[in-house]
Amino acid sequence: MHWMLSAAIRPLVLTMVFCGASVFTACSSDDDNTSGTLEYTGVPLVILDTDIGSSTDDLFTLEMLHYYQQQGSCKLIGVVVNREGEDCAACADVMNTYFNNGDVPIGLVRDGLKNPTVWIDYKALPTYKKGDGTPMFARSISDYSALPDGWQLYRRLLAKQPDHSVSICSIGFTTCLAQLLESEGDDYSPLSGVELVRSKVKCLYIQGGSFGQSPEPDYNFLQNISCAKTFFRLWPSDVDIIFTPMETGYGIEYLPEQVISDVSWTDYHPIKQVYMTCNCNTGQMMWDPLTAINAVEGDDLFMLTERGTVVLNDDGTVIFTPSATGNSRFQMPGDDAWRSVMLEKIRNVNKTH
Repeated sequence: MHWMLSAAIRPLVLTMVFCGASVFTACSSDDDNTSGTLEYTGVPLVILDTDIGSSTDDLFTLEMLHYYQQQGSCKLIGVVVNREGEDCAACADVMNTYFNNGDVPIGLVRDGLKNPTVWIDYKALPTYKKGDGTPMFARSISDYSALPDGWQLYRRLLAKQPDHSVSICSIGFTTCLAQLLESEGDDYSPLSGVELVRSKVKCLYIQGGSFGQSPEPDYNFLQNISCAKTFFRLWPSDVDIIFTPMETGYGIEYLPEQVISDVSWTDYHPIKQVYMTCNCNTGQMMWDPLTAINAVEGDDLFMLTERGTVVLNDDGTVIFTPSATGNSRFQMPGDDAWRSVMLEKIRNVNKTH
């Protein structure tokens, strides 16, 4: 994600204790992930909650989760798009279909943040054409208006999973998470959203916050501060959260020329096309993929803080206070060698075909 500063406003502190296929085939519906309760084998069951359609680190995160699934390291059970617009959902569909996972269900926020900043506008990706006029990338969904709301997809997916088995990677606005937490029992589950999260979620890996000596307002939280407040207020205190803060991703920059070179084996790759057709030379750091790496490969690759509590201020800043009973931890910045290792993990996925 990109970040921005904001003038401090009256602080309201909220306390939280944490821890290709044919083009336009049939619309995605219930698949193996939702037709019955999965047996939990310890392989992470992951839901990606993304504001795809702006920053490119969302694309790399989704790509990495598909790669991990191909390696048998995780199971991607759903993608929640928390940036409004069917074109954003179509970008997720392109990625899922390209990596032969077109049946991964997608949910789309409809009552979300209006007209958020677009840092790199690649929402036209699903409409790209080859020289002969045929679509460059296949899609698997025929009617994006029929997609469930993001919070509804959360309920559908979580209800079918084993207890304490789901890892959520949140790399955008907290809108759909807040709406999930506010939800009541329904046909999917009699549990409220809070109780459904408490029952089914193992850990939330969230890209957000700044915990350095000079904390800065967090873009994701501040842009939709009302939903962020709801999220902080309602998230169950006994479900772990690991933050990927702004300072941890600094210095992990995947340069446009590196992206294009790493995918030298084809021009028809969605991320390469974004980098060939859009201005991606914006200082884009690889914040978001750190959530997926942590969720799938575990904590040993990261320097995590002790447990603590987190508060959210009205200006989008967060405050961490150590507490043995807290469920919140955050990734601390590594050295140059660690940053190189993280970048190479991302680059190696693009070099693989």
